[in-house]
Amino acid sequence: MLSMMAAGTAMALTGCSAAQGDPVAVDTPEKPAAAGPEPVQPALLPPPGGPKTSIPPAAITALPGPGSSMALTVDDGASAEVVGAYIKFAKDTGARFTFFVTAYYQSWTEHRDELRPLVESGQIQLANHTWDHADLTALPELAVADDLSRCKLFLRNTFGVDGMPYYRPPFGRRNATVDRIAADLGYRVPVMWYGSLSDSGLITEQYLLECAHKYFNPQAIVIGHANFPPVTRCYGQLVDIIRERKLSLVTLDDVLTVE
Repeated sequence: MLSMMAAGTAMALTGCSAAQGDPVAVDTPEKPAAAGPEPVQPALLPPPGGPKTSIPPAAITALPGPGSSMALTVDDGASAEVVGAYIKFAKDTGARFTFFVTAYYQSWTEHRDELRPLVESGQIQLANHTWDHADLTALPELAVADDLSRCKLFLRNTFGVDGMPYYRPPFGRRNATVDRIAADLGYRVPVMWYGSLSDSGLITEQYLLECAHKYFNPQAIVIGHANFPPVTRCYGQLVDIIRERKLSLVTLDDVLTVE
């Protein structure tokens, strides 16, 4: 995603039609708006409870089995404004998220004091999205290990967690070598997705909501990004979709345990 700002990416997806990959926006950007996050009403359905599902250490694209849970996973963190708005969203509604942290971005440090209590309570889970969002498949093995290790150290020093066993490769690009190196560091489960808000780049609110209507489904792992402000003006409508479909937002740790 945000590596594209410097070097571009060949992984562009057009519209909501492609479910997996790190989508690059192709919509015409909307005019800037001064409005902040719209108010939302608590509370969303709690996690389902009961025994967690045991999974092998392998890539996942959805939550296994039947159920009414949905994992909204939020990547990157290029915008401190959007990270802060997601934190407020969690506090206002009880929403539960898994953040895949790109540790290079200052937003995580800026919001440490607000975020850490939510991490400690389990409402927000943190996982590894590398140090600086490089394409791991294009790096030498030592560089892959360094990119993941630096994020791991940042998470531990800043939030007291290390994100194991979950990691998300930037742009969704991984291979056997990358997975082996990640597993050696404790990240045994690459977390992919089937459904995206398509907001790694700047898109319109309407387009984001079209993607939410398409992909907010039971047992889905949906990817969003904390990079651009349109999502912060859609929280109320996202909550409406979640409520209408009787979904429970969950972290990965809420419902999964790794064998």
